[in-house]
Amino acid sequence: MNQDYIKPDNWSIIEEGFDASRVESSESLFSIGNGAMGQRANFEEQYSGKSFQGSYIAGVYYPDKTRVGWWKNGYPEYFAKVLNAPNWIGINVTVNNEALDLFTCKEVANFKRELNMKAGWLSRSFTATLQNNIQIEVKTKRFLSLDFDEVGAIQYEVKPLNNDATIKFNPYLDSSITNKDTNWDDKFWDTLSIVHKNQQAFIEAKTMKTDFYTCTFMQSLVFVNGNHIALQPNVETENQYISFGYEQTIKKNDIFAIHKFGGYTVDRNHPKNQLVTAAAAILQTVTKLGFEALLEKQRQAWETIWNMADINIQGDVKAQQGIRFNIFQLNQTYLGKDSRLNIGPKGFTGEKYGGSTYWDTEAYCIPFYMATKNQNVARNLLEYRYNHLQKAIENAEKLGFKNGAALYPMVTMNGEECHNEWEITFEEIHRNGAIAFAIYNYHRYTGDYSYIPEKGLEVLIAIARFWQQRATFSTVKNKYVILGVTGPNEYENNVNNNFYTNYLAQWCLRYALENIKKVEKEFNSDYNRILNKTTLSKTELSDWETVADGMYLPYSEALQVYLQQDGFLDKELITVSDLPKSQRPINQKWSWDRILRSPYIKQADTLQGFYFFEDHFTQEELERHFDFYEPFTVHESSLSPCVHSIQAAKLNRMEQAYTFYLRTSRLDLDDYNHEVHEGLHITSMAGTWMSIVEGFGGLRAKNNQLSFTPKIPKQWESYSFKINYRNHILKVNVSQKQTTFEMQNGTEMEIFVNNKSVLLQNKVLQTLN
Repeated sequence: MNQDYIKPDNWSIIEEGFDASRVESSESLFSIGNGAMGQRANFEEQYSGKSFQGSYIAGVYYPDKTRVGWWKNGYPEYFAKVLNAPNWIGINVTVNNEALDLFTCKEVANFKRELNMKAGWLSRSFTATLQNNIQIEVKTKRFLSLDFDEVGAIQYEVKPLNNDATIKFNPYLDSSITNKDTNWDDKFWDTLSIVHKNQQAFIEAKTMKTDFYTCTFMQSLVFVNGNHIALQPNVETENQYISFGYEQTIKKNDIFAIHKFGGYTVDRNHPKNQLVTAAAAILQTVTKLGFEALLEKQRQAWETIWNMADINIQGDVKAQQGIRFNIFQLNQTYLGKDSRLNIGPKGFTGEKYGGSTYWDTEAYCIPFYMATKNQNVARNLLEYRYNHLQKAIENAEKLGFKNGAALYPMVTMNGEECHNEWEITFEEIHRNGAIAFAIYNYHRYTGDYSYIPEKGLEVLIAIARFWQQRATFSTVKNKYVILGVTGPNEYENNVNNNFYTNYLAQWCLRYALENIKKVEKEFNSDYNRILNKTTLSKTELSDWETVADGMYLPYSEALQVYLQQDGFLDKELITVSDLPKSQRPINQKWSWDRILRSPYIKQADTLQGFYFFEDHFTQEELERHFDFYEPFTVHESSLSPCVHSIQAAKLNRMEQAYTFYLRTSRLDLDDYNHEVHEGLHITSMAGTWMSIVEGFGGLRAKNNQLSFTPKIPKQWESYSFKINYRNHILKVNVSQKQTTFEMQNGTEMEIFVNNKSVLLQNKVLQTLN
């Protein structure tokens, strides 16, 4: 049973009614972020019920020592974790000396929580009857500023309803924070100093081992009925904690409010000894602006983002809410300003997966950022991997590879592998191919080839070297095979000749060879520099060609399909439709042994190859493979429904495509996998965008031109989206009757719609029936 308490709404995520059993799920769903930091939607006031406290700073991590029963050579020594950072949002509230705590209140009524995606803020309102019978009305609003990304702001209002009352606000900072997912209960933070001056408070702390220096800060203003009052706070400090107390007797139906400004300065952006100074300066700026002016700037910043990124769906509120939630969370997580940062699968919403970088970025996120921002954002994501190339070479060396072969990590914060499950760390090597594919995809879409001679070719060479060394020549098959791998379908471990992996390896070798020739011919000085740096030889290039040409791809002549891996047909091929619902999800109901012996596919595997390389296969081949593999797919990875939605749309199976779209867009809102309390599935949200733009819109970039095959689910009246293609801003609107194209910025451009040429001119609407 999926959850269904989120109210359908075009622009907001809304929860009505307080239910303690939903608190952790809502803390995930209502998370906020600004690319530089983020936080779960924890209450500002104290809460003694079950809760998952979480505030996170982009790029700040801790190497939590790996915990495994049996150490294997090459294992990473640690799992990098985005740290639960010192808490600045806290505001304890007492009414006539009784603490406000929704878990212990006599009654909580009219509870409403709203995440307004259009303007980028989170609000709560409720009435509560405390144990001392004082009844109060509370309204809160908070946001993390996009304009000043070190700062967040909170407005917290309390109105006594049945009596005059003495209300006390205690805004605080707390650095006695631990991670929920720590392996050894290590202490992650070392508090260095606690200082306060002029109603500003600062806690300087550094991470253990990694030595990231941070300053957590706050300043508050208090108001009665909207009028600022100058109250001198009572200051309390402990070892890792500082609190300011503001107390006032408030008449019945008057409003006592606090505006709290807080956040983090970090040594990634400031000198270590200037963190407090920088924090004081930013506090001075934002308190002078005030909460309302800062909120208006927030609205304007989100308006700019939505102007380019929005997808508008008419006639289906749940579908509309789903896509906007996905686009909103992607932009809260990563805005492309800093090439040192990347997109963790949970973003700033939880601690699972360590908040680290996976292959998801290259396979799913880059298309979204290329099309909804300028190409520099996608280029930053490519440069992130280039900057980690030496670490990827070192990772491969630990496993016995030589001569500059690179194995990019499955999970990383700084380029080092930090994933410690052997079947993933050592065997899920297909991630190397996704990184090469992203370089190809970037060039294909943006037309910017300069990245390849400047940086990308070195990455392609190192990856090709890995694949050539990883392949084994089988005298029995007279082919090159790749043994002992895990494909994208992680419900199969340690298999031989995973089709997707082998096909990707073959393509990587050929793509590297093709670009070496092109760079030699057209960028000779870059070619000579790279040749000297990598000591490439003609013999080595010949070896790559031999492996690529001789790569084995498992195939069933009887079924006319590529096999997911050797031995797949030996399984008991019972489809998912014949699996009792009580057995799902199998990753929570079955033993690992049983899963590994089953035919069930966690996510698109062979079909992932058909998604990446669709031009290599005919429509008939796609249909045959889709019909064979989809019935065995349980979609227990968040990355699975989007690929299937795109392919179902390509096959004109719109009902199936729509079902997959709803599943990917509302994966977290409806909690399909019963795990949203752990955090959101950020990277798969980019797949939701692809489901509409590439799936229903049929957008493809090939031969330096855009093509579209627009389709529309019967449940929708229309949908529209914008894309930035080589500095041409194109708006596409698809209705049940017609499709219109409008170039909103750029010179004239030829596109193809259903294989027919259409010439677009600036500001001229092209309507096609």
